[in-house]
Amino acid sequence: MSHEVLTENKDVSTKKRSLAEVTEPVKEDLKVFRKFFKEEIRSDVFILDQIINYLLRQKGKEIRPTLVFMTARMFGDVDMRSFIAATMIELLHTATLIHDDVVDEADKRRGFLSINKIWRNKAGVLLGDFLLSKGLLIALDNREYQLLHVLSDAVRLMSEGELRQMKTSNLFNMTEERYFQIISEKTASLISACCQCGAIAVTDDETVLEEMKEIGLQIGIAFQIKDDLFDYGLDDIGKPTRNDIKERKVTLPLIYALEKASKSEQLHIQRLMRKRKKSSKNIDDIVKFVHRNNGLKLAEEKMLSFSDSALKKLKSLPLLKGYDDFAALVDFIVTRKN
Repeated sequence: MSHEVLTENKDVSTKKRSLAEVTEPVKEDLKVFRKFFKEEIRSDVFILDQIINYLLRQKGKEIRPTLVFMTARMFGDVDMRSFIAATMIELLHTATLIHDDVVDEADKRRGFLSINKIWRNKAGVLLGDFLLSKGLLIALDNREYQLLHVLSDAVRLMSEGELRQMKTSNLFNMTEERYFQIISEKTASLISACCQCGAIAVTDDETVLEEMKEIGLQIGIAFQIKDDLFDYGLDDIGKPTRNDIKERKVTLPLIYALEKASKSEQLHIQRLMRKRKKSSKNIDDIVKFVHRNNGLKLAEEKMLSFSDSALKKLKSLPLLKGYDDFAALVDFIVTRKN
């Protein structure tokens, strides 16, 4: 069936929607998912149960399970396989966030004190390991070997991307090509897995599975560019933390700004970025440099080219319903304020 007769003839870009509005089509699926997820991570180990209860209070945007359900409903009906896929992905994502907080010695996560801050690093590492093991067990108990293969590959890519970023950051030899390789691995690979697993849950069409993998990758790249834009943004697009600048991470806005600058400006900004301890003036100078050389604008244009390409690819697939809802989610991802 052609997608043209299934779109709801509404312009998703005329009015920016809230997250609640965007996720409305899968609201009931998300409710079931939360119960399913909570049940899967229960433990009779007292301290583990304590930490898990604390973890469950830290509700995120649930972009990844939403992608699973929205993908599934475009090619079939959301069912138990969809909930298994969404739960596996959320377990993996949560585990990586907890491990990241340990590595980064972070004090907070989503407005709460981080788990490693309250229970120390050892508990954080062990909780992350527990969540990863639960993801493996759900797949094996339900004989979901295809889902397990996709997510195991995503874990591998995420780890390689993080390690690649460490090396590149230390050598200060980031290029546009390396940047896209890193974010494709460390961020976009999991977004890609969401779309691929959502499709796997409802269809055996190999073309659909491959295309949704690529569509998810492009959405994931756009997602990460949006995150990187925040660091150089002003208050009107969300409160910037400047963490990337403080941590000497070279991202797309800076890469593009450096390409437009004179040699002397490049050397000056590179010297500032190399400093482990930057003053407020150093940080302001770097932000102003990026704005002055259109780094933010060029990075935003690149982000939109990826999201537009993803939706164009999606239109060519045999969709049953839900294209406009999926497009609204993509629009939210690239226009969100945090």
